Amino acid sequence: MMFMRFPIDAVFVDKKGVVVKTYERLLPWIGMVPFVWRADRVAELPAGTIRRHVIKPGDQLRVA
Repeated sequence: MMFMRFPIDAVFVDKKGVVVKTYERLLPWIGMVPFVWRADRVAELPAGTIRRHVIKPGDQLRVA
């Protein structure tokens, strides 16, 4: 987030690809988030993606 120029959504997933936490519209330079237990990876997506696709903890994230 340090050098981003626009807000993003962040989706944290565990090793099985299950969503454990989401953050919407993280602002550039100040979009720090606390440590997310059980998260193995994070998908940084365009702002509004979480809301548009109704992504929530427990969902399975598949990357094609």
